[in-house]
Order: sequence, then C-alpha cells, then structure tokens
Amino acid sequence: MKRLFCLLFSGWLMFAAQAGHAHALDPGYLDLRQLASNTWQVLWRKPDVNGRPMGIDAILPAHCAQNRGPEPRSDGTAWIATWVLECEDDIAGHTITIEGLEQQRNDVLLRIQPISSEPSTLRFTPETPALIIPEQPTTWSVLSSYFRLGFEHILEGWDHLLFVFALFVLVRDPWRLVGAVTAFTVAHSITLALATLGVLNVPGPPVEAVIALSIVFLALEILNRKDGELRLSEQYPWIVCFCFGLLHGLGFAGALADIGVPAEDIFAALLAFNIGVEAGQLLFIAVLSALILVWRLTLPAISQRAGVVAVPVTGYAIGCVSMYWLVERVSGF
Repeated sequence: MKRLFCLLFSGWLMFAAQAGHAHALDPGYLDLRQLASNTWQVLWRKPDVNGRPMGIDAILPAHCAQNRGPEPRSDGTAWIATWVLECEDDIAGHTITIEGLEQQRNDVLLRIQPISSEPSTLRFTPETPALIIPEQPTTWSVLSSYFRLGFEHILEGWDHLLFVFALFVLVRDPWRLVGAVTAFTVAHSITLALATLGVLNVPGPPVEAVIALSIVFLALEILNRKDGELRLSEQYPWIVCFCFGLLHGLGFAGALADIGVPAEDIFAALLAFNIGVEAGQLLFIAVLSALILVWRLTLPAISQRAGVVAVPVTGYAIGCVSMYWLVERVSGF
C-alpha cells in the first residue's frame, strides 16, 4: 500500500514549507544583443539571495573593453546590470565564464542575439561555468536548455511537486492517475503558452495563492475520503487536474518570465519546457511507486499496520503546509 510511504513522506513536507514560498527555479540570465559590428548591449541578471545579489559574476571575452559589468541594481526580484560592450573582434569562438557559479546550485542562461544570424541560447551550470560562444548557433541549444529548465522546475518547485504527490496519494487507480497527470500537463501547457505570448496577463501573487489553495483542496479530499465511496477528485481526476493545471500553468509562466523566452524560438522553448515538466512529473511518480513496491516486498507486516494512520497523517501534513503557503502568499498581496 501507499500508506506507510505517505507517513514517512509527511515529515519531509514540513521541511518543504519553509522552502516552498518561492519557486526554486531562479537561474541567472545573461543577454548579449549585437548593436553594431563589434558592439553589444549586455543585460546581466543575478538571482536575489536574502536581499543581496548572488555571489556570481559574468566575465566576458578578454578582448572586450569592460568585460565585467557595473554594480547591479535591484528590481524587487533580482539584481540587474546593463552596459555596452566594445570588442576588438567578433566574440564568436571566445570564452564567457560565470565566476563563482561552481559554488552555487543555480544555473545561468546565456542568450546571444547577433545581427546577421539566428539567436542562440546556452546554459552554464556549476559543473560547466565556462563556455565557448559557438560560431553557428542552432535551435538544439534552445531545446536542451529549456527542457532542463522544465524538468528541474517541477522537481525543485515545492508547491507543484506537492500537488502531484497529493494526487498520487488520493488516486489509487494507476490509469486514472496517468490520465490526471496528462490532463494537468495539457492544461498548464495551454495557459503557459497564452501567458508567454501575451494573450493572458495575470498578476503573480494571486496565482501563487490559488496554487496553494489547489493543494488545500486535495488535502481535504484525502482527509474526507471513505472506503467504498469515490470523491469528486477520484471519480473525475482528469477534470479536477485540468482545471487546476490552468492555474499552475500561469505559475510556470511567471518562472519563464523571470528568465525570458527567445522570441525567435518561442515555440521550441515552450515545447521543450512542457516536455521537461512532464518528464519530471512522471519520474517523480515512478520513484514514489518504486519505493512503495520495495517497502511492501521487504516489510509487508509493518506496511499493513502503519496503513491505519499513514493516510490521515499525510493529509493533515499536506493541508498544514499548503495552508501555511496560502496565508503567507495572501498576506504578501
């Protein structure tokens, strides 16, 4: 049964409450827009860490004047610096380094927009803090970068992950669970695309609050379920997940808005991001299922005894964490 694992997972949820007030997806962003032959407009965005800029810095090619930017200024969510970069030669084939990134957990996206060729997107990680600017950029770099963004966002975004976990606890039938997850992905893909294209423009704080409320709803469904009776979310989980997925898509859009989406490759970026989110959700569910199966096979007797209290304790834990987020987000309006 899922019950014992649910009980063990509940303790971890209380730790998630403090980490879940904001999405973990907050990479740095470096944008190079070519103005003339050897002149570039630079936008350097550092993530905010407790009211101060993250301890990283962009080191541009050495043959460029002012290859480090000025002191950044806060825009309320990140630290921004802009300047004009004059280079002696083309920057293609030269190295850009994100100093200090190897000591962080975040990544940095680099967007290069030349005048005479297609834009490209590269990704710095703690393992690869230095990259060579490619001579001929391709769309593949956009697909790979935004796939990883979507994959990491769902696995590091505490509220989205908790929604999937609550759904996993509530829906016992595997096929209903798969259908619900698929409906969730389809729905958030729709609103994510509409918001990114500018068709929808919903303020972020109310969206975040309603996302927390959607988890509260699932927690109540878990606590109120009875053997032999199917709740609304158990009978029609795909409908419930589709409706809430529309809201979660707006939350994903807020994350993408923080780092930007390449205008020329917007559909490739959206497709890759959504596929990454779906892959992360399926991996999370697969890991939970595998852990439960191993536990049932190794300790079947303990699993049966613990099942009596595991589900209600898990329901209360999910409810407490999501209510904490809801109050925190509403008070922040």
